[in-house]
Amino acid sequence: MVIHIQGKLPRKIYLAVSGGVDSMAILNFLTNSHDIEVLFFDHGTQTSLEASWLVSNACSWKEYKIHKGKVTREKLATESWEEYWRNERYKFFYQFAEADRPVITCHHLDDCIEQWLFSSMHGKPGIIPYLHGDNIIRPFRLTTKAELVNWARRHKVEWHDDYSNEDTKYMRNFIRKELVPKALVVNPGLAKVIRKKVEADYAAA
Repeated sequence: MVIHIQGKLPRKIYLAVSGGVDSMAILNFLTNSHDIEVLFFDHGTQTSLEASWLVSNACSWKEYKIHKGKVTREKLATESWEEYWRNERYKFFYQFAEADRPVITCHHLDDCIEQWLFSSMHGKPGIIPYLHGDNIIRPFRLTTKAELVNWARRHKVEWHDDYSNEDTKYMRNFIRKELVPKALVVNPGLAKVIRKKVEADYAAA
């Protein structure tokens, strides 16, 4: 199992690191080939506090510069918690998106499958795009979650398991745990279908 990259990354990058297995594996993967500054966003939760320690320790060990952000407003009544955290997180990322040093997020193929299912239920099927705004990119969308976990285990990478990911009151978790397994019964080749969409999206970017 390998980690796939779409496109060629510049040497200087900002990497969004949450402390989870996805971003910690990619941080390890890019360590020897890129000049990395880490972006960590505190969602104001206990699990973010725990992840912050892990990410800070990893950055200290590798002498990476780390930039930390946090929520700056109250959640609106019209927002779900997921929307609220995502909006605040990207507001933080956009403070760093520069022409010579893009912000890299660690979205993977499984995320694209979940997004396609979620958006299809709302009548507008789509995947997570390669480019977000001017200079935030998602180059790891051809890599599966399993490949990232495998990388982390083989390279003895530490990561933080966010226990909130088990709570299906959050729609993304419900889709991951309830809907995706049933969709794979209907079409076991769903990953191949979404992979083609990811490749087409990159070609058009």
